[in-house]
Amino acid sequence: MTKKRCSWAVGDAMILYHDTEWGRPQHDDNKLYEFLVLEGVQAGLSWSTILNRREGYRAAFDGFDPHIVSTYDEKKIQEMLLNPRIIRNRLKVKSAINNAVKFCNIQKIHGTFDSYIWGMIDSPIKNSFKSTDELPQYTHMSQLMSKKLKQDGFTFVGPTICYAFMQAVGMVNDHTVDCFLHNI
Repeated sequence: MTKKRCSWAVGDAMILYHDTEWGRPQHDDNKLYEFLVLEGVQAGLSWSTILNRREGYRAAFDGFDPHIVSTYDEKKIQEMLLNPRIIRNRLKVKSAINNAVKFCNIQKIHGTFDSYIWGMIDSPIKNSFKSTDELPQYTHMSQLMSKKLKQDGFTFVGPTICYAFMQAVGMVNDHTVDCFLHNI
């Protein structure tokens, strides 16, 4: 019997991502930084485009270690802009570096980025949408998160990006009610 999944989970890579990551609470700081970068890079693009380049991003961004990325200079930016395995957008590359610097600052203040970001919600939010068409682009909570991240110097963190981030790292479970993962 075939498992019922959210309608967007089409193709091997998207199914694997849906089944093993999306909507599952993530507390590892490097993974949180990875999703912050990838969701920012996705702006204006499809998630499948980004997912297909994820390994290229992992290589280009030193395994998404924010402490290493925070040291990138103009020479490294130029190198990345020639890398066909990532989206070669100067603003998005510079944002990832800026966000690594801000991420490290948050770690110094709060101990972990995890405690900072998860401290913005009481507990994971579980929605009960019947269809992916019902999923909001952003919510009041993602607007508040966006505002806080921007106040702390982050870029490419608008309310829609923040909501996608919240879904990706399990702060929000938006698996539809007919999906086998709705009750994770």
